[in-house]
Amino acid sequence: MGLARYVAARTIWAALVSFIIVTVTFLLLALAPNPSISQAATQAALEGGDPATAVEQQEQLRGLDQPLYVRYMDFVQGVYTLEWGWSQNRAQPVTEALWQGIYYTAQYSIPWTILTLIIGPLVGLYSAANMYSWKDHLATGFAFFGWAIPNFFFGIILLVIFGVWLQWFPIQYDTSVPVFSLANAHQLFLPVFVLVTGSIGAVMRVSRNESAEFQNADFMKTAKAKGVSPTRAYAYHVMRPTMVPLSTTIVSQLLVIFLGSSLLIEIVFGIPGLGRVTFDALINQDTNLVLGATLLFTFIAVIGNLIEDLVFTIMDPRISFDDR
Repeated sequence: MGLARYVAARTIWAALVSFIIVTVTFLLLALAPNPSISQAATQAALEGGDPATAVEQQEQLRGLDQPLYVRYMDFVQGVYTLEWGWSQNRAQPVTEALWQGIYYTAQYSIPWTILTLIIGPLVGLYSAANMYSWKDHLATGFAFFGWAIPNFFFGIILLVIFGVWLQWFPIQYDTSVPVFSLANAHQLFLPVFVLVTGSIGAVMRVSRNESAEFQNADFMKTAKAKGVSPTRAYAYHVMRPTMVPLSTTIVSQLLVIFLGSSLLIEIVFGIPGLGRVTFDALINQDTNLVLGATLLFTFIAVIGNLIEDLVFTIMDPRISFDDR
């Protein structure tokens, strides 16, 4: 199997996985009680009306009186055409609410991702080059400090110290600040710092272990014997092969933090991003918005895993596709 066929097969498999998840989500939603229907029945009973008639009207209004397979086909069509319904709490389409959340999430997730991709491997390489010395211990402690503390707790501590006591940073995110401005970078410094310190630990560990293996290889000894500078030798002969196994760790680690910790970070710092939108939808029982956020997170995870497989495959030319 060639590279093109492997990429096509992985893409088809990712689409199949997302379709299965969509189907399971629909079944869970169909089996779960609809709060609006129970509220309509209760309201009708309190007003002296017929609860059964109110329930029937709500079912007709929401299309729940249709057969299950008809509702399933409409659901699948709506998912893949981005017609995800109406958010009652926000009084806007679900896709528009999610897009607004992504707009604010991207403002801190993009710099966080870039800094993690730069700092994590470099700290691991520096630690491997000075293995078992005080420099190694210092780099390891720096990388694992933020990883050992829960992100939301670390964020609260920093917000109390630098936002409330010292008043160096704002305690509430201001949506009126222009995106590309020093003021926006200033108010996003703490959440980006919390996420970076919480994500470089796993990246640094893999980078250190892989770099330690390659720095004693024969090609490194040959490069040093030829007079290649240590910086150039580590950059070309250690970092490049290290990035092959490291690529899987980077993608998986960033996905875990993006799907989980970012929600808590947005709540702590008051950022109206995707995580905060999902949290508010859960609190207000906004079913359509919760479903849309679930599907969006699912698609992000599936696409992220697909990118992880493709990057790992492309970066290592020794991989054979005949048995894959």
